[in-house]
Amino acid sequence: MKSNPVKRVVIAGGGTAGWMTAAALSKLLGPAGITITLIESEAIGTVGVGEATIPPIAKFNTQLGIDEHQFVRETQATFKLGIEFNDWGGLGESYFHPFGRYGFDLEGLDFHQYWMRLREQGDQSGLADYSLNTLAAYSAKFLKPEPDHGQVIGQLGYAYHFDASLYAAFLRKFAEAKGATRIEGRIEQVEQDTETGLITALKLDHDRQVEGDLFIDCTGFRGLLIGQAMGSEYRDWSHWLPCNRAVAVACEKQGDPVPYTRSTARKAGWQWRIPLQHRTGNGHVYCDAHMSAEEAEETLLANLDGAPVSSPNHLRFQTGHRASFWSGNCVAIGLSSGFLEPLESTSIHLIHMGIAKLVSLFPGAIDAPFERGEYNRLMTDDFTHVRDFLILHYKATNRNDAPFWDYVREMSIPDSLTQKMDLLRSRGRFFKYDAELFDLTSWLAVAEGQGWGPEGHSPIADAIGDDNLTQSLANMRGVYAKTVAAMPTHQAYIDRFCRAEPVAIRASAS
Repeated sequence: MKSNPVKRVVIAGGGTAGWMTAAALSKLLGPAGITITLIESEAIGTVGVGEATIPPIAKFNTQLGIDEHQFVRETQATFKLGIEFNDWGGLGESYFHPFGRYGFDLEGLDFHQYWMRLREQGDQSGLADYSLNTLAAYSAKFLKPEPDHGQVIGQLGYAYHFDASLYAAFLRKFAEAKGATRIEGRIEQVEQDTETGLITALKLDHDRQVEGDLFIDCTGFRGLLIGQAMGSEYRDWSHWLPCNRAVAVACEKQGDPVPYTRSTARKAGWQWRIPLQHRTGNGHVYCDAHMSAEEAEETLLANLDGAPVSSPNHLRFQTGHRASFWSGNCVAIGLSSGFLEPLESTSIHLIHMGIAKLVSLFPGAIDAPFERGEYNRLMTDDFTHVRDFLILHYKATNRNDAPFWDYVREMSIPDSLTQKMDLLRSRGRFFKYDAELFDLTSWLAVAEGQGWGPEGHSPIADAIGDDNLTQSLANMRGVYAKTVAAMPTHQAYIDRFCRAEPVAIRASAS
């Protein structure tokens, strides 16, 4: 079996995970003579509520050779500069997590060290004054950075809001054009070798069978291949991330879409707002130990910007991941591999990471123990780093108005997170480990925004004189404000380059 080459890749399940995988593998492996087959059933629905992304998605699309403006048009997308968090640190409080960085470093030291020094001396400027992304988001401005735009506009990081079902359809066309084959059908049985336990084929309805060498499980929470057939256990993280249910609904758009996601903390969880070109996506993530499904739905519907245009969709989930993402000749990608609530829009990113690592470690033979072991290590690291950042939002809160917030505020946390929080709080120190996703800007935005920021600055920041430092930071604020003033509006940019065709949306009967 070790000498048998991988020539047939079979993807079980469609949706965002399935078609992202099919698109990438058909482009990269098709020319090498490897066939890509995807099996999905129209009778099985997809979750399809994830519509917000983070900047690496642009890299994924670029690597596929996808035209950005075409992609935006066909998925009813808008641009995303970050996330606004309301009521997380305390009721009535708000802050912004930008995708771009804060300020410019001085004398080889992180900018925020100098900002903290001035703050200790009474300066009233906030981190947002030194963030191009934050200023542009709240001014509803957007401009795609180009090489000739200069250093300041080059700090603008962005991602997208899009319709997940349209994105899957967009990638399906791309993958099929690259040679991927789609089979309509329901998987009834997973055939395995009696000696090795490796998957040999998927048995479909109507007595059909699809053989393969490497199988990708994109069957969602069911984990039909990785869990039910291969027996990879699920590592439960709900004691740290207790939200386990969600209800989602779309509503009519109201005015021009803003270039950011909004997350509003509620009594037992939080609510998202994601503006698209044709509608607004909304959802309420909550813990069912502290709130009923009926109350969660009522809370969501009472806090919409416009009339609902779909029926509420209730979902159950458990935060955590598979003990083995790759078991035997089966690789789980998407919800079948694990789930971390969409607080920082990482669901599609983790799909991207699963695909990227599979491509980098694509096996030369069906049985690939070294590649499999490294893949599992890397994916476990990715999930763990994202987990810690999500926990930070709950742990670093001063809310004491509900039992849910009392629990997360007082709960014990992983040692890995404790170490990061201690370093950040003492003098704003931060170090990225093992290529983790979120950097200094992200950690600082959440910690400072929720009233849990650094209590002092690095002594090295004292090397610059007071007058020089005050003037330098005032100049930075002026440059950012001037840059944003010259940018086109978010809607104007969309209208000029990537406006989607209008879509008629009927309001739901409810």
